[in-house]
Amino acid sequence: MCDPGESTTRPMFDQDGGSARTLVVPESELSFEAIHASGPGGQNINKVATAIRLTFDPSTSSLLDDSSRRRLQRIAGSHLDRNGRVTILARRFRSQDQNRKDAIERLQRMITSALIPPSFRVPTRPTYASKIRRLDKKSLRKSIKQNRRKPTFRED
Repeated sequence: MCDPGESTTRPMFDQDGGSARTLVVPESELSFEAIHASGPGGQNINKVATAIRLTFDPSTSSLLDDSSRRRLQRIAGSHLDRNGRVTILARRFRSQDQNRKDAIERLQRMITSALIPPSFRVPTRPTYASKIRRLDKKSLRKSIKQNRRKPTFRED
């Protein structure tokens, strides 16, 4: 076992009821900024900063190993800034708290998909029967195409 203060490189999951597991991203690795948002909100939109800009630095995260970090950078795409940080802008809701939760959920989905290693295809050889079927089809096509030709008459 590890000490409570010791950092681990394994991702931490939280049980949500039954068998669902959600990734827990430490709050210390996240940075939040409240900004003015466009969209729904009426006159309140000009007074309250309801949108949230979440910033996460994968290079300093204890959740990710090197291969997961590279996958996260590829998954993040346009959410990645030139310093290599993932930036998520959440402005879907009228409430700052809901936008904060939305941004965290979106980041958790990105990180969870980055933690899954890609599966590699194991090449298999074609069976004898499939080779025979392929050659039979080729012969059939050959005869169909030969029958389309103009007949040639031989004079003996």
